[in-house]
Amino acid sequence: MTFSQKEKFCMQDNKEILYQEWFKKAEEDELSIRALLEEGGGAPSTICFLAQQMSEKYLKGLLVFRVQIFRKIHDLLDLETLLQSVDPDIIDIHAELTLLNRYYIETRYPGDYPEFSQKEAEEAFAAASRIKEFALKKTNSKKERKTTTKSFDLSSR
Repeated sequence: MTFSQKEKFCMQDNKEILYQEWFKKAEEDELSIRALLEEGGGAPSTICFLAQQMSEKYLKGLLVFRVQIFRKIHDLLDLETLLQSVDPDIIDIHAELTLLNRYYIETRYPGDYPEFSQKEAEEAFAAASRIKEFALKKTNSKKERKTTTKSFDLSSR
């Protein structure tokens, strides 16, 4: 696989800055998820999609931290495969990655996909939160904190 000079520069020379930028983008997705869950009225499919995006960004940040060059990719299981050689513990979050992987496509396109429930949205956010904690722990991030997954009941709204 060959990479452009820009791709190589982005991945190697700016590791410290770039992995933190990936984490910052993931935090923005988390803020949006929390707002949708707390305020209500958000579509469960949007929450599921944002949970997938949050997780993708944490994995990409972890890849940059481990100085792994990668192309544009959205499949969480493919990102997991890229991380396996430098971080075998990635297997610890395989179930979460499998759960969230489907939300990149299924939440965005009409067709033969099911409607998503509030329970699925909450489970997606819980899974994304576990992936976040994994990435923060692996990078020794100061932002590491115990995962608290608040249950949101929006069915009465």
